[in-house]
Amino acid sequence: MANIKDIARVAGVSVATVSRALSTPSLVRPATIERIEAAIADLNYEPNHLAAGLRRQRSDNVIVAVPSIFNPFTSAFVEGIENVARANKMRVLLGITEGDIDTLNKYVSMIAGKQADGMILLEKTLPDIVRNPPTKSKMPPLVAACEYPPDITLPRVRTDDHEASALVVGHLAELGHTRIAAITGPLDQFMSKDRLSGYKLGLLRARIEVDEAIIATGDFSLQSGYDAMLRLLDADPQFTAVTCANDEMALGALSALQQRGISVPDEMSVTGFDDLRFGAFSSPPLTTVHIPTVEIGEAAMRLMLDSLLQPDQVSASREVILPHRLIVRQSTAAPKKRRKA
Repeated sequence: MANIKDIARVAGVSVATVSRALSTPSLVRPATIERIEAAIADLNYEPNHLAAGLRRQRSDNVIVAVPSIFNPFTSAFVEGIENVARANKMRVLLGITEGDIDTLNKYVSMIAGKQADGMILLEKTLPDIVRNPPTKSKMPPLVAACEYPPDITLPRVRTDDHEASALVVGHLAELGHTRIAAITGPLDQFMSKDRLSGYKLGLLRARIEVDEAIIATGDFSLQSGYDAMLRLLDADPQFTAVTCANDEMALGALSALQQRGISVPDEMSVTGFDDLRFGAFSSPPLTTVHIPTVEIGEAAMRLMLDSLLQPDQVSASREVILPHRLIVRQSTAAPKKRRKA
């Protein structure tokens, strides 16, 4: 396989000149660039990527910053980004931050170093450059997806989690439930706050008083859903339905209910959020809100491409909102009197 030394030999230049041409083409004479491009083509050394990169001064890499890869939502989101990136001969670099701001800032520095062209953020944490925008240079291409603070302006893709949560509470209220508990996500995340406020909106619309005693906080994991469900049952066993801020926590809640001998949906209705693939195969199959997770990733990548190809036409306030819908399965039903444990 050809390498950078082979390119230098065929082009009749030094290895340093080839390296400079690839990283900072503005510092290399146009005639030399042409010879290097011709050598890349002759050697078939990633011709579509490197030769085009020389002309456009782009790496054709996009970083996707995520806190973790263990959440199925994240996997589906990255799948959508990869779909569009591959079709446009772009490469996806996955940056796992674990919520660490220094790690996130290092990924941003890769854009300044021409190792990447932009970044898509699925993060509650934002890089320093967003909180303190540069005054003498342009903001690097950044796109936020799902997680973003309302006081920061970035191009973004999201669903209306507020209305989606109200919708699922409305479904439970229509079935006749008047004591509806909630298991939220971590409340330092904007998405979790939206889903909690939507839950309260749904109660308000159904003329049901909000009871903070039957609201428990989780962290979007199976274990946290299980633990939160047990806390709710120990604190107030009178509620007849629980809405969970994601499907993983709903599955954890189902496990806790099974352990306590509480039948779903006969004695307790349970809803999730996101409509991840496993929800249709839980026992019973999970009523949930469908969030087009793959499509969110695809839309975020298209917005990134627009930011790269037409930077003057993509406003920092540009927002893409994708539709949600309620998926009714067998985990919800009209309330019945619960057996005594």
